[in-house]
Amino acid sequence: MSQSVEWTQAVKEKHEIDTDLLELVLRDKYYSETQNAIKWLLHKPLIKKKKKKKKKLREEETIVHKILKCLTFLFVCLFLVLELNQVIIPTYGTVPEQQNLHTPEWADFDNKPDSLFFSDGQRRIDFVLVYEDETKKMTHKRIDRKKQKRKRQVYESNLINNGLQLEATRSVLDEKLVFVKVHAPWEVLCTYAEVMHIKLPLQPDDLKTRESAFNWFTSLFRVDENIIKPEQEFFTAPFEKEHLSNFYIQDKDTFFNPATRSRIVHFILSRVEYATKNNVKKFGINKLLDSGIYKAAFPLHDSSFRHPSTDPACPSERYLLYREWAHPKNIFKLQPLDFIRKYYGEKIGIYFAWLGFYTNMLIVAAFVGVGCFLYGCLTKDNCTWSQEVCDPNIGGNIIMCPQCDKVCTYWNLTSTCESSKKLCIFDSFGTLVFAVFMGIWVTLFLEFWKRRQAELEYEWDTVEYLEQEEQVRPEYEAQCTHVVMNEITQQEEHVPYTACGKCIRMTFCASAVFFWILLIIASVIGIIVYRLSLFLVFSATLSRHINGTQAIHKYLTPQTATSVTASLISFVVIMVLNIIYEKVAILITDFELPRTQTDYENSLTTKMFLFQFVNYYSSCFYIAFFKGKFVGHPGNPVYWLGKYRNEECDPGGCLLELTTQLAIIVGGKAIWNNIQEVLLPWVKNLIGRYCADARSEKIVPRWEHDYHLQPIGKLGLFYEYLEMVIQFGFVTLFVASFPLAPLLALFNNMLEIRLDAWKLTTQFRRMVPQKAQDIGAWQPIMQGIAILAVVTNAMIIAFTSDMIPRLVYYWSFSVPPYGSHSSHTMKGYINNTLSVFNISDFRNASKPSSPWFGNQTTCRYRDFRYPPGHQHQYEHNIYYWHVIAAKLAFIIVMEHVIYFVKFIISYIIPDVSQKTKSKVKREKYLTQKLLHENDLKVVKKTMGKIADKIIKGVDSTFRPKSE
Repeated sequence: MSQSVEWTQAVKEKHEIDTDLLELVLRDKYYSETQNAIKWLLHKPLIKKKKKKKKKLREEETIVHKILKCLTFLFVCLFLVLELNQVIIPTYGTVPEQQNLHTPEWADFDNKPDSLFFSDGQRRIDFVLVYEDETKKMTHKRIDRKKQKRKRQVYESNLINNGLQLEATRSVLDEKLVFVKVHAPWEVLCTYAEVMHIKLPLQPDDLKTRESAFNWFTSLFRVDENIIKPEQEFFTAPFEKEHLSNFYIQDKDTFFNPATRSRIVHFILSRVEYATKNNVKKFGINKLLDSGIYKAAFPLHDSSFRHPSTDPACPSERYLLYREWAHPKNIFKLQPLDFIRKYYGEKIGIYFAWLGFYTNMLIVAAFVGVGCFLYGCLTKDNCTWSQEVCDPNIGGNIIMCPQCDKVCTYWNLTSTCESSKKLCIFDSFGTLVFAVFMGIWVTLFLEFWKRRQAELEYEWDTVEYLEQEEQVRPEYEAQCTHVVMNEITQQEEHVPYTACGKCIRMTFCASAVFFWILLIIASVIGIIVYRLSLFLVFSATLSRHINGTQAIHKYLTPQTATSVTASLISFVVIMVLNIIYEKVAILITDFELPRTQTDYENSLTTKMFLFQFVNYYSSCFYIAFFKGKFVGHPGNPVYWLGKYRNEECDPGGCLLELTTQLAIIVGGKAIWNNIQEVLLPWVKNLIGRYCADARSEKIVPRWEHDYHLQPIGKLGLFYEYLEMVIQFGFVTLFVASFPLAPLLALFNNMLEIRLDAWKLTTQFRRMVPQKAQDIGAWQPIMQGIAILAVVTNAMIIAFTSDMIPRLVYYWSFSVPPYGSHSSHTMKGYINNTLSVFNISDFRNASKPSSPWFGNQTTCRYRDFRYPPGHQHQYEHNIYYWHVIAAKLAFIIVMEHVIYFVKFIISYIIPDVSQKTKSKVKREKYLTQKLLHENDLKVVKKTMGKIADKIIKGVDSTFRPKSE
């Protein structure tokens, strides 16, 4: 551009061209306006009159002179337009058909399957665009094919105008496909590296690192350094072309690594125009992909994952990643995070760093959880209240009231013997200890992750990424039609909407999200109604007689059958709503129009997690905190919607049912995700390879191999994060009901790391490398879950389990004045916690239709109420109020103790370690010093030359002339 400006200035001075007209031509970006300017030129005096007097020329010579000058100027204008073409992106949507466009070079495949270069073997392939030849398409009308071809040609021409180099090659397997290979020359890389504020090496890092005392132990699990060599550390700074000499450039071909090159090229691809319609610019590769003009756009893998590249210059990083990271044999090895970051970029690297850190922390939680589970298994035989339930002389003589109207019958307490034994495993003192431990563990996990994240920010040069590097989304730029005043810079800037428009958009988006959350709640209510209806059916078909002896009744009770089937149906509903809401959330976020990609992902993350939170956890919250809590008593039951009688828990509580619900949802979710994320891509690729092999036995180039892999999707790692954070919620929010949850999560995550790695390296095209400073909105989401987990676990122990009622009975109601035992004991607990009901007090609407066996006139139900005949019959007794007070006191004490410990831990553990702070300060100091010293050297060198010239001039002036 600078050469064009200098040349233009020279032309103006030489030919005395009208300055205003020339500037109009220089500012012109549209060929149509240029043509109008040239037409205007023919009717405007072109030559300034000289003030100096000239000799009169003959009339014929004057006319010829003016004609020649006019033609000269027209030639200059034409040349200027062509020169400006190289630096200004014209809006080719308005270009006449006869306008010549730049086209890619065409080259045949050179039968080098592992080549990553153009046909000349020199220019590296940084990106690949794939389209179907419009002349061979049969699915579109001819006029549509012509428009698509025109847009593609304009787009490719603009890419060339931006300095990119293109080479087109036809497919080996399908002659309709054309692969356009993109290469970014050195000048383009330097220009856009400065625009994008990419940090690049200044000099090798000379800071000494102190090895950990556990280095000998961790080395057993690290990847062999002889196979994957550690990356050399550098001091870095944002790239500037003016200071090119300051940067550590040993080889221009390797100064920008392949990931950085692909990132720069993708930045250009996302911002190049291809048409203008109604004064609205259309640009970006994403829109061309959505409209079907291009079928794919991706950077290349550097080799096959099965074997190293045959090109000795290729490092075969994909092969090394598969062999040392993605292969199942490495399940117990640490991940090569620096190598992952180098190949896939910081965004992929930070995800696997977080997932690996989370998995390592789960080892401690799983160990404690297994210990609590084993404690429950060892003490279940000493569980007094379970023994009373199973005792034929105690539980066998207790007749329970029907749990539904009409069709339900009386049943024996001993029918819940097996479930009471299982409940003793989970509802024990160990569960309380584990719930308190997990409240502290989650704080330790989040605080230590912040420290680890700060280390990665320094090592991967993302400390100041968000403030310097992140660019505005092309979709946002395209809608910037309103002008506002920036409060900071006091300059005008363009935005896509006014303050009122933004308010309207936010209101609409919030309303849409709220509507979908209400829809989920409606589905939960529907499942509850289904449970109530199905319980009536199972109670009639699986009737439990008082003297029932069938073996199936021992395990398949109406409560169990209802719980299992309802959990399965709930899981299906969750998956269906997920699929629908995913598309809705993307549409809402697109309409919201966030400014940057990080803002977009954070907004989408918040919407999706709010939905998923309600979708996944609503049924668990219902079982934990609502089921069996508002049932009334047999003489006055509570009804849903005035028709369905509310559910009751087993005599041992709803804790076992909550455990069942968690196991089905967590297990089903893991299976579904693996089918969706692993099995389906593998089957698609298998079918694609089979069809390709059936068509041809030809040698296939690397870009065609990669094209037949599966695309990664627009949201990238979003679903991976979502899956793990939902699991994190199950592990922390309801861990009091299922101590084995951390162990199952640990096994799942060990497989998840390798499966995700296997997918990326073998089944998917290479992702466009992206920067990321942290895990984004997932960090505050996990902090919110950690705070909520303390409350939910305290409430599960207080209201869902029977621990508090048992403790109240043991310390207060087993001994006088309320009990008859001489010492504290659990004997008589079951009889004390089951209230008595007179069967003659049944209403006609709820009276069971089955006949009553025996001479007993009462039945028992789970509650703390006065017996019939008491002056306050069927009202809550003193035991109930003692239990309520104890539950509230337990929740308050447990919450305050855990929150206090969490606060102390957060205060003691800094977010950034002192070691990392020192490294950051040292790097800034040395970077500034290096740049300053280099600038001084340049100044001294320049001033030295000037001083030498001055001295020489003085010497020559005062030196006596030799005769």
